[in-house]
Amino acid sequence: MAEVKVSEVKDLTRVERIGAHSHIRGLGLDDTLEARGVSQGMVGQEKARRAAGIILAMIKEGKIAGQGILLAGQPGSGKTAIAMGMAKALGEETPFAMMAGSEIFSLEMSKTEALTQAFRKAIGVRIKEETEIIEGEVVEIQIDRPATAGAAAKTGKLTLKTTDMETVYELGVKMIDSLVREKVQSGDVIAIDKATGRVTKLGRSFTRSREYDATGPATRFVQCPDGELQRRKEVVHVVSLHEVDVINSRTQGFLALFTGDTGEIRAEVREQIDGKVQEWREEGKAEIVPGVLFIDEVHMLDIECFSFLNRALENEMAPILVVATNRGITTIRGTNYKAPHGIPLDFLDRLLIISTEPYKEEEIKEIIKIRCLEEAVDASPDALDLLSKIGVETSLRYSIHLITSAHLAATRRRKTAGGGGGVVVEVEDVSRVYTLFADVKRSTQFLVEYGEQFLFNEQDAVMSG
Repeated sequence: MAEVKVSEVKDLTRVERIGAHSHIRGLGLDDTLEARGVSQGMVGQEKARRAAGIILAMIKEGKIAGQGILLAGQPGSGKTAIAMGMAKALGEETPFAMMAGSEIFSLEMSKTEALTQAFRKAIGVRIKEETEIIEGEVVEIQIDRPATAGAAAKTGKLTLKTTDMETVYELGVKMIDSLVREKVQSGDVIAIDKATGRVTKLGRSFTRSREYDATGPATRFVQCPDGELQRRKEVVHVVSLHEVDVINSRTQGFLALFTGDTGEIRAEVREQIDGKVQEWREEGKAEIVPGVLFIDEVHMLDIECFSFLNRALENEMAPILVVATNRGITTIRGTNYKAPHGIPLDFLDRLLIISTEPYKEEEIKEIIKIRCLEEAVDASPDALDLLSKIGVETSLRYSIHLITSAHLAATRRRKTAGGGGGVVVEVEDVSRVYTLFADVKRSTQFLVEYGEQFLFNEQDAVMSG
C-alpha cells in the first residue's frame, strides 16, 4: 500500500507579528497601584511604574487633562514599554496615539498641522444616541420562497416573544436576507435595529439549553427578554476628533481614513466641529474623553514644535501628553542653546518627570525569559545565564536580538546532527551567534583598529573630541 503524504496546512487568516513590545499586557500593578516584581510582561522599574499608575488612575477618573509627562532614561531602560503598558491598561475606549518626533519632518504637511492632527487623534468624543430596537426570543420563522426563481419576491413571518408578550412581524426581502445571513433559528434571542434593519444575535435562550445536539461549545445562553418587544436603547460610540475632522473635510468621507490621504484640514472645519461637539456636550448627547498622545524621541522636535506644544497644552480639550527621550544635556534643535534632554526649560517646567533606571542582571534574565516565551523559543538554563551576562556586558536589546538567531542556529545544528524532538537553545548556539553578530562595543573597536581602511574616516577628529 502506497504511503499517503499529508502536507501541513497553515492557517493564513490570522497573522501575528512579534514586536519588541508585543509581550506587554499592562503596567503590572495591583489594586493599590503597587508594582509587582514580574507581571503583565513588565519587569523591574517599580518606581517608574508606580508613578505611571498614578497618572493612569487620574486619566481614568478624568482628573487630569492638558498635562505633560516626561519619561527620561538611558537607552533600553523600558521607557517605551511603560508607555505601551499605559496604553494597554487604558483599554480600547480611551484614545491612545503614538508617534516619533522625527515623523514630523517627513510628512507632506506643515509641522503644526501634523502635531494638531496627532493631538486630535488622542481626543475622543463619546456620542450617545437613542435608537428603537426590537428585542425578543424567536418562536418561529416562516419563509415563503417562490417555486421558480424571479417569479415573485420572498416573503415571510417572524414570531418574537418576551416574558410578557408575543408578536408576529411580516418580513421583507432585506430582512429575510439579514436573518439568513445571521443563521437565526427558533430559540435564538435577537435584536433588530428599526432604523437600519440590522439583526444582531444575542445568544440562545436558556429554555433551549438542554438541546445538546443543536448547540456548540461556544454557544452563549441568555435569558428571554422581559417587558415590551419594542423599546428605546441608548447606543454609545467613541470616535476621535481627528476621525470627525477627516470625514467632514474630504469628499470621499471616511475612506480617507483607510487610504491615509488626509492632507491638511482647514481651521474653519475644525472650528465648526468643535462648536457642534460643544452643543452636544451642553445637550448631554456627547462628552469629551481626553486620551494620551505619546511622542517618542521628543528631542528630535525643534523649537517651533515645542512652542506649539506649549500653547496646545493650554487648550481645554488637550489630551495627556507623554514624551520620552534618552538624551542628556544636548542642543535644542533649531537653536544654538543647550538644555536638559534637548527640551526648552519653559516646556520642561510643564512636565512631570518619571525617571527610569538601568536593569539589574536578575531583571534582565526575567525579561529574556519572557521574550523566549513570546518568541516560542525553548532555551536551557545555561543559555539563559549566558544571554543575561551578554545583556549586562553589552545591552539588553542586543541580547534580545540574539534569541531568535540562536534558535535558528540550534535548529540547523539539530538537523545536521539528525536528532529528533524539540529544539532547545544551548550555550554553543548563543556563542555561535555572538561571534557572528557584533555589538556596539566590538563594532567600535573594529573601527578603531581598521578605520584607516574605510573611506572618509574621521577617527582622529572623533578621538580628539
